[in-house]
Amino acid sequence: MIAFLPLAGLAIGLSYHYWGKAVVKGNNLLIEELQSPKQVIPLIMAPLIFAGTILTHLFGGSAGREGTAVQIGGAFADQLTHLFKLKPSERKIILICGISAGFASVFGTPMAGAIFGLEVFVLGSVMYSAILPSFITAIIADYACKAWGVDHTHYSIVSVPGMNFTNLMLSLGSGIIFGLAARSFSMLNHAISGLFSKIKYPPIRPFIGGAMLVIIIFLIGNTRYIGLGIPVIVESFTQQEPYYTFAIKLFLTALTLGCGFKGGEVTPLFFIGATLGSFLSLLMPLPVGLLAGMGFVAVFSGAANTPLACIFMGIELFGMESAIYIALACIAAYFFSGHAGIYKSQAIGSTKLWGIKKHQFLG
Repeated sequence: MIAFLPLAGLAIGLSYHYWGKAVVKGNNLLIEELQSPKQVIPLIMAPLIFAGTILTHLFGGSAGREGTAVQIGGAFADQLTHLFKLKPSERKIILICGISAGFASVFGTPMAGAIFGLEVFVLGSVMYSAILPSFITAIIADYACKAWGVDHTHYSIVSVPGMNFTNLMLSLGSGIIFGLAARSFSMLNHAISGLFSKIKYPPIRPFIGGAMLVIIIFLIGNTRYIGLGIPVIVESFTQQEPYYTFAIKLFLTALTLGCGFKGGEVTPLFFIGATLGSFLSLLMPLPVGLLAGMGFVAVFSGAANTPLACIFMGIELFGMESAIYIALACIAAYFFSGHAGIYKSQAIGSTKLWGIKKHQFLG
């Protein structure tokens, strides 16, 4: 089926070209509406991103599902704006609830989902006025998903050493590496997107990108790096991954999303972080599972600029025993990933570097 990936890309491109021009920005459109409310998100966003993601996964694209869940949640939630005649400030809260619900339910992490919705639209800022409805919505969404019989992948960090000065330095050092990996992904994703934007007819972009992916996948000779990649993520918690594993996934995901396929970035970022952390166990005297878990959430922290959500996600997924290591890695990755993350529309509420004026990073 991988051989038909270009045709799947063409179908996605045509559907957005003819019916989805208003929602082609995806998550960035939700963030823009949170910052400056203008018009209700068209409901067409939900079926288009759902169908586009299914096609991307079915035929072998390297993408995630967080973007899909967030867009479906945001699009459905925003329809309440008309129904209840909500004010702009109230509409912001409804959008945050939709984003939180989508994120919480798709990963089984209600606390992380709630904080992600509060944290994602302005870098370095949290909208506390929405904290209660965001948490309530995330918890209900997670419960609804589980009540439907949908289960989530379970990860475990078997060994967690005691914290000392050496381990503190190792945690911060690995966090810096994870932040640089996040920055590399964001920059490559934007660069590939810019290259494909030069193709004047949008539907042909994922067709060409799909053909490139087919060639690369067949040259690699296996399917370890396509789709969500969950089997490899699980494997990275118990055994050391080769140095090239994270790099291949990073490139394939940037190409998949940059050329116009649909899906999310988050699960591929989990893959990149977990396999990179697993490899770092060769260089650092920390357990392979702990480094994989730290990378799992820290690369996402740096790429999405959501360190608080990622810290809580690490605690929900891996337990309190590894919380200090998770927090240090997420914070270091956040600071060393730069200001340009995977979401181009994020505003900068406060800069990551002390003494630097905000306007120096804008535009």
